[in-house]
Amino acid sequence: MEFKDFNFTDEVFDGLTAMRFEKATPVQQMTIPIIMKDKDLIACAQTGTGKTAAYLLPVLDKIVRKGHKGINTLVLVPTRELAIQIDQQMEGFGYFLDVSSTAIYGGNDSGEWARQKNALITGADIVIASPGRLIQHLTMGYVKMDQVQHLILDEADRMLDMGFVEDIKQIVSHLPKERQTLMFSATMPPKIRDLAREILKEPEEVSISISKPAEGILQAAYMVYDTQKIPLVNSLLKGKELSSIIVFSSTKLKVKEITRSLVKNGFNAKDIHSDLDQSERENVLREFKNRNLQILVATDIIARGIDIEKIDLVINFDVPRDAEDYVHRVGRTARAKTEGVALTFINEKEVTDFHSIEKLIEKDIFKVPLPAELGEAPEYNPGKFKSGRKKWGGKPKGKPKGKGFRKKPGGGDKPKTESK
Repeated sequence: MEFKDFNFTDEVFDGLTAMRFEKATPVQQMTIPIIMKDKDLIACAQTGTGKTAAYLLPVLDKIVRKGHKGINTLVLVPTRELAIQIDQQMEGFGYFLDVSSTAIYGGNDSGEWARQKNALITGADIVIASPGRLIQHLTMGYVKMDQVQHLILDEADRMLDMGFVEDIKQIVSHLPKERQTLMFSATMPPKIRDLAREILKEPEEVSISISKPAEGILQAAYMVYDTQKIPLVNSLLKGKELSSIIVFSSTKLKVKEITRSLVKNGFNAKDIHSDLDQSERENVLREFKNRNLQILVATDIIARGIDIEKIDLVINFDVPRDAEDYVHRVGRTARAKTEGVALTFINEKEVTDFHSIEKLIEKDIFKVPLPAELGEAPEYNPGKFKSGRKKWGGKPKGKPKGKGFRKKPGGGDKPKTESK
């Protein structure tokens, strides 16, 4: 299905043509007609499927057709990075339109607060906001939400995971009861269903490829001891002509350590985490998106919602605690039907967690043997312990036994495990 089939106004279609948008993704094909009929919607689709355009385009079309004064649309998002990303996409879609937008997010910059306040007072057509910062503005009494016609919750599951459920309810209390509410989420746990029942009215439901990495991602994993992880990163990247790489780790201390090692070994790498202020984060992301930075080492702060095209490789330095987060991390590559590689490092305490990921995505991920110079690796045996948090003990000793692989019945290769 092509975008011209949606019968958007000429102004909206001109923007799409300028951006070379021609064919709609499945989530756009299924949700745009529902949104244009003014129905509430709950949509479940994985990252990288074009959800932002799926809700922005029909909303923009309705604003152009009907006109509006004051804040027309409120988009709630979990992070400042996603707010900025959506606002940037708005600039592209709205290039030929007389429609304004603003991003509202946290930070310590007084000038940024003043800009946000002015945009809210003057009534930007579309407000993209993180819940916490928007509530700060709302409590000051100058934000008027009585004209809002569309409420959109993007990455709703992430917002609930981050504890924003009460903030969302407080914000909703400031909105007109007669409005269209759209909820987009990568997963649909019971708590999302509960919130949907509370704030949506007889919503239509769309579900596409729940919790599955994109087909174009080549997934593999390495069993490693913690002391082998940084040497393995350097070994894997040495001599590779890859222009865009993301390394994810769960802690900012480890992110900093990985970055120091990469820079020491001559790689063009920078880190991004919560210790950086907003302008520093934006500068690092801009360098990475413009291909002036080869390697971005990050906490999960950018695992969701940041749309960076053609990432060649994603490395999970450690296994995400939440199996759903794995989908979002590896979703940074193979976006929009491109191809990419996602590698995960599994230590002896993370085996059960990784097995949960394999069950979620219904796929056994190939375990690659370590390079010989890194020594012996732990075995991958999910049944050995009930809890992935228990320590197996032991350290890498000597050289690997080097017996390689054995064939699985029915074909395919499987890493050989040694009995202890």
